[in-house]
Amino acid sequence: MGQPTKMTASKQKFVGRSVARLEDRPLLLGQGRFAADISFPGQWHMRVVRSPVAHGKLLGIDASAALALPGVHAVWTYKDVAHIPPIPFRLTGLVELEPYRQFILANDTVRYVGEPVAVIFATDQYIAEDAAEMVELNIETLPPILDASGDTGPFDAERATEPSIIRKSFGDVDSAFKAAHDVVSLELSVGRHSGVPMETRGAIARYDEARDILEMHGAAKVPWWNRDHIAQMIGRTRTNMHLLEGHVGGGFGIRGEIYPEDVLVCAAALVFKKPIKWIEDRREHLISANHSRQQQHRIRAAIDADGHILAIDDEFFHDNGAYMRTHAATVPDLAAAMLPGPYRVPAYRAVGHIRLTNKTPCGTYRAPGRYESTFIRERLMDAIAAKVGVDGVEIRRRNLIAKAEMPYDLHLDTLGTHIVYDSGDYALLLDKTLALAGWPELQASLKKRRAAGELLGAGVAMFVEKSGLGPSDTVRVDIMSDGKVEVVTGVASIGQGVETAMAQIAADALGVDYASINVVHGQTDRIDTGAGAFASRVTVMCGEATRLASVKLRDKALKLAAELMQTDAASLDIVNGEIVRTGRIGSSMTLAELAQAWPGELTATDTFLSSHMVYPYGVHVCAVKVDADTGAVAIERYAIGYDVGKAVNPRLVESQIAGGFAQGLGGALLEEFVYDENGEPLSVTFADYLMPTSREVPPVSILVTEDAPSPLNPMGLKGAGEGGTNPVGAAIASAIDDALQQPGAITDLPISPQRLKALCQKN
Repeated sequence: MGQPTKMTASKQKFVGRSVARLEDRPLLLGQGRFAADISFPGQWHMRVVRSPVAHGKLLGIDASAALALPGVHAVWTYKDVAHIPPIPFRLTGLVELEPYRQFILANDTVRYVGEPVAVIFATDQYIAEDAAEMVELNIETLPPILDASGDTGPFDAERATEPSIIRKSFGDVDSAFKAAHDVVSLELSVGRHSGVPMETRGAIARYDEARDILEMHGAAKVPWWNRDHIAQMIGRTRTNMHLLEGHVGGGFGIRGEIYPEDVLVCAAALVFKKPIKWIEDRREHLISANHSRQQQHRIRAAIDADGHILAIDDEFFHDNGAYMRTHAATVPDLAAAMLPGPYRVPAYRAVGHIRLTNKTPCGTYRAPGRYESTFIRERLMDAIAAKVGVDGVEIRRRNLIAKAEMPYDLHLDTLGTHIVYDSGDYALLLDKTLALAGWPELQASLKKRRAAGELLGAGVAMFVEKSGLGPSDTVRVDIMSDGKVEVVTGVASIGQGVETAMAQIAADALGVDYASINVVHGQTDRIDTGAGAFASRVTVMCGEATRLASVKLRDKALKLAAELMQTDAASLDIVNGEIVRTGRIGSSMTLAELAQAWPGELTATDTFLSSHMVYPYGVHVCAVKVDADTGAVAIERYAIGYDVGKAVNPRLVESQIAGGFAQGLGGALLEEFVYDENGEPLSVTFADYLMPTSREVPPVSILVTEDAPSPLNPMGLKGAGEGGTNPVGAAIASAIDDALQQPGAITDLPISPQRLKALCQKN
């Protein structure tokens, strides 16, 4: 126990400060442990044999030459894994979609270029790759289906390629259109792209026969859900299987779902009693990992004479590729449910056709469904503005949901929750973001330069995001014998700063330095339950669970310290990791001394439950210059305003927004997976699938506001992961329209130079 002291030091506060990231040190020192860095003695390497055709009958597989190659241990085809069921749904798993799930190896039909048909197990990766090229596939080619908005075709002998239709509605849409002063109609589309993280997928499975434990390394995003369902698929229990997350080189929705390869390495490790390692190459990633986005919309709005929306009616076609993967109907469901955005829409109807084509299957990608529907909605708002004869800012103001209307019931559901906007002041954020962009001065400058012949324009896009998906998160907090704190969570880290943000929250609740806290994540052997990291949920759900557990532990620590210090717990506090008497001279005690006096007692677990999501919102403002000769777009100014309720670490929020913007920019101007008429993918290298580099990404002005804390959690938190991406395509399209002085010119994303040059020539 320390010497008598008088408490003079004030508590440090960490929440709300841009403290340095805790997770950076091992990465900066080259000590990262990514999937490819993980190896075990005696491991075998797995290589996947993939379909070279988009659609065909698989009549036979000849692996004899591969099996004869020295170093090849085995070749599996469907008959070796026929007992393993198809991959289950994690979200929005409608019953009618189940027959369209993917098996881990193709049986009698292949449905996209890249579909796993067989796997090689060999001594090293080079032999495995050579052997894979020796496997001969006998495939009878069938005509591919490539247009999701065209006629349906046969998926199999019993089913067509439209597994389901999403329907969302409220109000009397038909009456609104009959009474409308005018109707605005558009046909719009968003191309196919995806997250394409720096680190490709990887999975390493090891079976510890002595402990009867199967491990899979390389997990990401949702390790607990994946543990439970991979275990079910291969006949294990959740208690004798562990998924272990290392460092992850980007997630973005694409990484961390159950793919065929994850199940294959686990099944093989059990059968062969050998560690099995699989690391994806970049071509495999581009043709096999989840794609996203591709939708075509036919939307119309009924309006009054002043441009107030009376009703919106949208029919769209969602191209989900060859199979329904783990996300099932999530993306089209979100697109239909979130399309109304920040605007007052008295009547609404959306009909979304889920269509299967002979392309790579789809899943989620940062702001899934919202990137698409925001583009559609904001193009509609610009078209309404042009019809009425006012600018885009004014038409948005006229239709915004007011602060006084919060909470605002949208009368729609998605992800198993009813959509009720919890809080927001959309008009205030619009004003702040326009001020950030210097809107009046910007308009004056653009007008002057346009008069000199330059093609310049500015646009605005607004949106509402969703975040904080429940239903629960559980956290355990322990004070160790050295006085340091360990926070064990059921979330995953995909680069968003989990360790830092959770440490900041725990530090404030406990009264310690955030740097003394070790945050554990992504390890299913450390905590039994966990929801992982997706849907911008971690800060809201895990953050509040961390606060609850930390407060509980603080109370326990003060109670135990009071016994030792022969005082009342109410007279004690924890300040900078030391237990002190409040307001008077007296003895103190370090947390290490307390932990040593009460071994194993300084632990607390708590759970945060939530039945509703929370809804951050934002505004993007963009100014562009168009080169009519080349179709190039130069972004001259970009400003983002985003309200997150409460920023635990403002710098991390700004970084999330900036990174998300770069991905939204790629989808707006550069990135697109394209196929030829035979279903052959043409975007199989970075020479064909163009992504923005530091040269293409301009400086961005970012304003993070806290004007609308959420009433649904004590800290007022809302998620920040997807607001940088959501409206980028919409904002850039609006600015290009303005530059060309052609309202409604941009109807498709990405806005490629070829498409834009053609528009300029029509100008």
